[in-house]
Amino acid sequence: MASAKHILGVSAFYHDSAAALVSDGEIIAAAQEERFSRKKHDPRFPANAINYCLEEGGIEARDLAAVVFYENPIKTMDRVVQMLAETGEAGLGPWLEGAPGALGTKIRFDDLVANELKCDVPVLYSEHHLSHAASTYFPSAFEEAGILTVDGVGEWATTTLAMGRGREIEVLEEIHFPHSLGLLYSAFTQFCGFRVNSGEYKLMGLAPYGRPVFADIIRDELVAIKPDGSFALNLEYFGFLDSLSMTNSRFHELLGGEPREAESRLTQRECDLAASIQVVTEEAVMKLVETLVRTTGTRNLCMAGGVALNCVANGKVIREGLVDDIWIQPAAGDAGGALGAAMLASYKYFDIPRAPCNKRDRQNGSYLGAGYSNAEVKAYLDVNEKPYQVLENEERARYVAQSIADGKIVGYMVGRMEFGPRSLGSRSILGDPRNQDTQSTMNLKIKYRESFRPFAPSVLDYRSKDYFDLESDSPYMLLVAPVKEEIRLPFELNDEEDLVDVVNRPRSSLPAITHVDFSARVQTVHEDTKPDYFNMLREFEKITGEGVVVNTSFNVRGEPPVCSPRDAYVCFMRTEMDVLVMENCILEKTQQPAFDDVADWRGEYELD
Repeated sequence: MASAKHILGVSAFYHDSAAALVSDGEIIAAAQEERFSRKKHDPRFPANAINYCLEEGGIEARDLAAVVFYENPIKTMDRVVQMLAETGEAGLGPWLEGAPGALGTKIRFDDLVANELKCDVPVLYSEHHLSHAASTYFPSAFEEAGILTVDGVGEWATTTLAMGRGREIEVLEEIHFPHSLGLLYSAFTQFCGFRVNSGEYKLMGLAPYGRPVFADIIRDELVAIKPDGSFALNLEYFGFLDSLSMTNSRFHELLGGEPREAESRLTQRECDLAASIQVVTEEAVMKLVETLVRTTGTRNLCMAGGVALNCVANGKVIREGLVDDIWIQPAAGDAGGALGAAMLASYKYFDIPRAPCNKRDRQNGSYLGAGYSNAEVKAYLDVNEKPYQVLENEERARYVAQSIADGKIVGYMVGRMEFGPRSLGSRSILGDPRNQDTQSTMNLKIKYRESFRPFAPSVLDYRSKDYFDLESDSPYMLLVAPVKEEIRLPFELNDEEDLVDVVNRPRSSLPAITHVDFSARVQTVHEDTKPDYFNMLREFEKITGEGVVVNTSFNVRGEPPVCSPRDAYVCFMRTEMDVLVMENCILEKTQQPAFDDVADWRGEYELD
C-alpha cells in the first residue's frame, strides 16, 4: 500500500503566519503561529505551528512529500521593485519596509525550510490569491462554485474572480495593485485611529453607530466602482505608495480634518466614516458577486481574503439572494493561505483525488488546532496547586449552563483550538445574552476593549430562525443577520448620545447580542460538529428557554486567543471572569489563590 502524501502549507512574513498539514487531501491540522508564540498577528516563520502540525499528524518532517509556500516571492519582489522604480525617492519609505521580506526572507524560503526542518524536503510555491481561492473552494462541499477573493494585496492581485470544478480552479479576472478594496478599507481604519490589519473589525463594529454621509464623497473622489464591480482608486488621496501612511493630507482635507489619535474619544465623525466605507465596500462586493454568478453560471459562492471577514457584507450577499449557497473560509486572511497552498498542491501537483463530501464541509468545524487532554490539564493545575473539581461531560454541560444563567462569565476551553480569528466554542468566553449589562461588562472588565464592540451569539442550529432572519447555516460566525422583529424593543440612535449610554440601552429581549442596528453576527452550533458546546447550549435552553449564549474569543485586548492551560489560567485570573472550564476541570474564581503572576505575563503579551 502506498504511503500517504503529507503536504505542509506555510504562510509567513507579512502577518498571521500559519502552518497546515494535509494528508491525501484530508485536512489534519492547521494553526496560526501567534497562538504558540503569544505575539498577536505574529508574522515570523511558523516554527511552533509547524511542529504542532507534524505532531498532530504523527509524522516527522522527513515524511513530508512537500512544503508549499502560499505565494510566489519572485512576483512579490517584482511588484516591490517596480513600485520603487515608479515612485523614485518618494517611495523609499515603503521600499525600506517591504524590501527585507520581499528580497530577503521570502526569497530564501527554501533555505529556511531546510534549516528549520533539518531535512531535505521539496519546496513548492503557490500564488497568493490562488492559495486564497483553494483555501475556500477545496474545503467546501461544492463540486463547482464561483470563487471571490478580495484582500489588500498578494503578489500583484488584490481581487480575483475564479471558477472551481472538481480539482480545478480557473482564474477568470483579476484586479491588480495599487487598486485594492482591502487597502481602501484599511485606509479608513487607520484614519479612524485603529491599527491596520487588526482594527478593521473595530471599524465594521463601529459602522452601525453612524450614517453613511461620506459615501458619495468616497464614490466621487476616492474610488470609482463600475457596474461589474471592478474599481480603481484615486491614488492622489493615498499614501501607501510613497509613505508609511495609508493616507495623505489630501485625504485628510477631503474628510474633514486630521486622523483621530489612537485611544482618543470617538466622535460622530468616526462613526459616520465607518458607516460610509462599509456601505461602499458592500456595494463593490455585491457587484463583484453578481458578475461572478453571471460569468460562471453557478449560484454557489466561495469567498476568502481579508475582505471576506467582513461578515456584514457577507450577510447582505445572502439576504439579497445573489447566490443560493455560500461557503467562506473561516481563516479567510493570510493564515488560511497555508491551508489553501497545501490543498492546491495535493490536488494539482500530486494528483490526489478530491473525494465527494457527504457532510457540511471538509473543514471539521475549523477545530484544527492544538487540544489538551484532561491529564495534561490536571498536571498543570496540580503542579501549580490550583484548586479545581472534575465533572463528567453531562455534569459539565449543566454546570456551565447554570453558571451562565446565574449571570457568571465563563472561560471555556474544551477540544481542539479553532483555526482562524473567530472563537467557536473551543477557546471562548461565554455570558448570558438576556442580561443588558453583559456587553459592557465583558468589554470593559473581561476583554479590556472599547465598550461599543458587539458580541456574537452562539445559537442551537434548530433555534436560529427563532431569533434571526437567516436562511442559511452560519457555523463559522461569518454572516451578520437581522434580529427577528418579534424580539426587538423600541430603540432609536441619538447622534448626541455617548457610546457607553447607547451600548447600555437594551435593543431586544437578548440585548447582549443585539447590535444598535438590530443585527447579530451569528454562529449556528451543530451537534455533529461540536457536541460538548451543543449540549451546554441545550442545557441553557432547558434552564432559561433560550437556546443562545454570548460568545467572544478567550483573550484580552492585544493578546491572541488562549492556546494552553497556562494561557487560559493567566487570562482567567487577569480578568473578572467567574468560572474557568478546561476540559473536565472546573475552576471557580473565588476558590483560587491570590494571583501574583503579573510580572510573568506583562513581558510576554504585546498590548494593542
